[in-house]
Amino acid sequence: MKAMILAAGFGTRLQPLTHKVPKPMVPIMNRPILEHTIHLLRTHGIRDIIVNLHHLPEQITDHFRDGKSFGVQLHWSNEPEILGTAGGIKKAQPFLDGESFLVINSDVVVDIDLTKVISFHKSQGSALTLVVREGDSPEQCDPIEVDDNDRIVHMVGASSMNMPDDTTRVLFTGIQVMEPEIFDRIPENKFYGTTTDVFPEMLKDGLPMFVYWHNGYWKDIGTIQSYLDVHKDLLDGRMEGGLPIDNSNSSDGHITQPVLIGKNCTIADTANIGPYAVLGDNCTVSDHAVIEHAICWEGVTLGKNSHTQQSVLGNGVAIEEKTTLANKTLAQ
Repeated sequence: MKAMILAAGFGTRLQPLTHKVPKPMVPIMNRPILEHTIHLLRTHGIRDIIVNLHHLPEQITDHFRDGKSFGVQLHWSNEPEILGTAGGIKKAQPFLDGESFLVINSDVVVDIDLTKVISFHKSQGSALTLVVREGDSPEQCDPIEVDDNDRIVHMVGASSMNMPDDTTRVLFTGIQVMEPEIFDRIPENKFYGTTTDVFPEMLKDGLPMFVYWHNGYWKDIGTIQSYLDVHKDLLDGRMEGGLPIDNSNSSDGHITQPVLIGKNCTIADTANIGPYAVLGDNCTVSDHAVIEHAICWEGVTLGKNSHTQQSVLGNGVAIEEKTTLANKTLAQ
């Protein structure tokens, strides 16, 4: 099976981090989030992958190239004008057409058995299978409702007539399996959405559309807080499997686990690191600097007697001596 990774977004809610770094290159545990997604697909035997791009695409293609060093074959679909989820899928039709295919958002960290998702999709004879989970609150859930047989019975924009009395509203995870017939429903070279434009029409036409329930780990990195939360979860070992992570386990400084320290970091003996601190490669932590519950990207410098907490510092950011940062996001 082929797959498409949706990676053309701007990462607006992660600004200013994404002004100069495209969202797929935002690091999770010091590796681009797109690499985590590629690892997940490869683990389940999906190695032929297309990725749509828009914002700062060269950074992504320069890093991943053709994907061979990551164990996959990558194809790129650049969108000079962003086309939306469905529009992006339509542009990739020449690559995806001919068989069932999987689509996944590039901004989710998830532990899921994609092989079981694909098997479920085929066993149901489904035209569309959405991977869903329970939301923490009704406001968090997408306007998607399912019946007791896990069949989708209502979406925003579709008629609510003849609906069952008992339905469940679900949270869509951004993972889905589709049939190539969907291409006939998407216009070319036009901004078009799946959940807003395509899926409601499929439901109106009575096509079999099902959900696959995911009860394991899942979180997107759409906001700075969720970005921090994902790192705390991963440092706590809440997600099984996933991409292997290199940790230098520096003996310098006072370390309060859990922490992740990148390569070639310079850490003063009097520095205090952790808990829940992540240092990218080539960071410098000066005398008596404190970092806790915070993430530093590559090349960050923390000055003497500085204190950083609940913050994210982008590539090359330098914090001056005796500076206190709390709940800040900084980028060059």
